[in-house]
This record gives sequence, C-alpha cells and structure tokens, in this order.
Amino acid sequence: MSEPRVVAVIPVRYASTRLPGKPLATIAGRPMVQHVWERTRLAAGVARTIVATDDERIAAAARAFGAEVAMTGAHATGTDRLAEVAERLDADVVLNVQGDLPLVDPAALAACAASFRADPGLGMASLMTPIRDQREFTSPHVVKVVTAGDGTALYFSRSPIPYWRGPCPDGVLGWRHIGLYGYRRSVLLALAAAPRGRLEQAEELEQLRALARGVRIRMIEVDSAPPEVDTAEDLDRVRRLLQGG
Repeated sequence: MSEPRVVAVIPVRYASTRLPGKPLATIAGRPMVQHVWERTRLAAGVARTIVATDDERIAAAARAFGAEVAMTGAHATGTDRLAEVAERLDADVVLNVQGDLPLVDPAALAACAASFRADPGLGMASLMTPIRDQREFTSPHVVKVVTAGDGTALYFSRSPIPYWRGPCPDGVLGWRHIGLYGYRRSVLLALAAAPRGRLEQAEELEQLRALARGVRIRMIEVDSAPPEVDTAEDLDRVRRLLQGG
C-alpha cells in the first residue's frame, strides 16, 4: 500500500476583530505566519506546505520568505478556505494548521500525519491535552473532548465533560481539544459541502458536523497546547517566549 501524500495548509486572513493584521505581526524579526510556516515544514511526513489567503498583503509577505501561496476567495471559516485549496490539490491527506500558532509543535503535526498511515480508513485526526485546572475545565472558551477506548472522539463541548459526580481520581479533569486537524481529502470536501447540523449550531464547533455524519476523529495526546495569538496581550507573551525574555 502506498504512503498517503500529506499536504499542510495554513489558512490566514488579514481581518481580525481583536488584532487586525495579526498574521503579519512581527515576532523575533519575522512575521507570525512565517513562524507557523517554518515549523510546519519541519514536520516529518509533510510533503508540501501552503499559505492560503485572500489578502495580497499576506500573500506578498509569504512569497517574500519563500512560501508557496494559494489565493482564495473570502470565506467565513478557515475550513472553507482549506476546502477551496484542497479541491485543486494532489493530496490524500490535508493538515489544517492555524496561522495564529507561531509555536506549533512539528512533532505534533507529524503524529497527526502518521495516524493516517497507520489507519487507512481514518477520516480525521486532531490533538488533545490534559486539563488539570478547574477554571480551564469550566471555561466555555476551552473546548473539551471525550474519547472512546480506541482513542476516537465521542463528543466535543464547551461545557465541562465528563461531569464528575465524585472526586477526580488522577487529577485529569478532562481533555482540552487543540484545533489542529488532519483530514482525508475526500472527507474534508464532503464536510465543507454539508449543511450545519443541530449540534454544530448549538456549540458553534465545526468538528461536530463530522461526528454527526459518522466520521471517525482520532485524538492524539500531546503534553500541552501551543499558545494562540488572539489579542495584543497574547502577542506580547509569544514575543517574550521567542525572544527569550
């Protein structure tokens, strides 16, 4: 059986309510999207890495540091932008790498890609990390996931799941979902064309569309979640981390 061809796509847009132009924000002398691109290219098993955008400013910056760029139309979600690129890709598996993760772990991306080689029938893969803090566990801004015994997702929620009726025995209250995905290309295109379901509308979580349609999502455990850059404060924190103080 031949190895699946894995292509990573970094969907980025210029507009951001809380931090406009954040893909081009400078961190340690380079735009944020360049950090994401460089780390993604280090992931074993990824044959190609593409920056996907509808903004010529981002495209020009990406080309300047050597990235392959795919221009797209305007889209409401990164998944829709990803699907537009995937339609014209020669790929078996597409990795969706968020453009606001300048500290994304190449090893985690490699593990995501490897899950498709290990399981030819797998439709999707994603990442999770343990939750030990009660405030994190109850926060609606932190997406939680529960899994079956084989490591596939049973459900995702903004609510704290599972509900502990007694004390938690091992300190792991739950599992935080990290929004990095691998898709079998055919699955991605089918999901992008499908309507939003009731669960997806209730939780505002796109991955519930996949579960509702019977798609298996393999959850891969990692030690921690990479910091996301959503605000100016997040950007300052990541700058300190990458600049050593």
